Amino acid sequence: MNSVSPPVQVSPAKRIGGVVMASLLKSTSKCFGLQASYYDRSADPGSRYYNEHCIFVFWHEYIFPLLPQWSQCPLTLLVSQHRDAEWLNQAAIRMGYQIVRGSTNKRGSAAIRELKKHSRHSSFAITPDGPQGPRRQMAAGPLFIASLLKMPIVPVGIGCSRAWRMNTWDRFAIPKPLSRVRVVFGPKIYLGKVRGDNLEKRRRSIEKLTNQLTHFAERWAKDGQRVLGQKKLAPQGGQSDLLLNDSIDLSLPKSQPTPVRVAA
Repeated sequence: MNSVSPPVQVSPAKRIGGVVMASLLKSTSKCFGLQASYYDRSADPGSRYYNEHCIFVFWHEYIFPLLPQWSQCPLTLLVSQHRDAEWLNQAAIRMGYQIVRGSTNKRGSAAIRELKKHSRHSSFAITPDGPQGPRRQMAAGPLFIASLLKMPIVPVGIGCSRAWRMNTWDRFAIPKPLSRVRVVFGPKIYLGKVRGDNLEKRRRSIEKLTNQLTHFAERWAKDGQRVLGQKKLAPQGGQSDLLLNDSIDLSLPKSQPTPVRVAA
């Protein structure tokens, strides 16, 4: 698999940087303990229970720990055409991802056409606050795509116990060796038709839920305690027709349970 968008001029430095970043991602991902918990295991494209393509949304700052885990899965990344995203684009291509360049704002219609082509055989991963922020604020683009392509959105929360933080708009996180990384897959959210006030209500609700899951994952990573349904998240691929809808308790001992509500 490789890039599916029209070719663009890429400097040799960024190509080399992509190779280095891909190698770094693969090697460092073995140096931290990555565990996941689920509302619905069929929402994980690396799980044998995976049975439906989805749109995964998670904050831009946590791309680093998650990217190596899904490189062998049926997954397409929506990557901005902004020059700062070229390093990520080159690394993702070399890790085996399918790539669509663009957004719902710039070259949006072309990107949506490409996503539509891939929706029959691939899930999508989108960082809805990238490429330039504001941090942890969701753009409406993923909701528009989900509604148009009739795909569920799955919000994902990620947290690290110890990480280096870059001096960037999103405080980009690079997990330190031997740190704990925790990933919480939220429920599948089917939107139907969204427009106007209804679109904004849903956008705010899913933004809030993504932040709740992220805050929980961050607390879980720092506390290091087990939660119901916890399992190792390892790089793998595969697909099954099985469906497992086993809701889990996301509350940590001695911590405030995370309320999860999605506006109708």
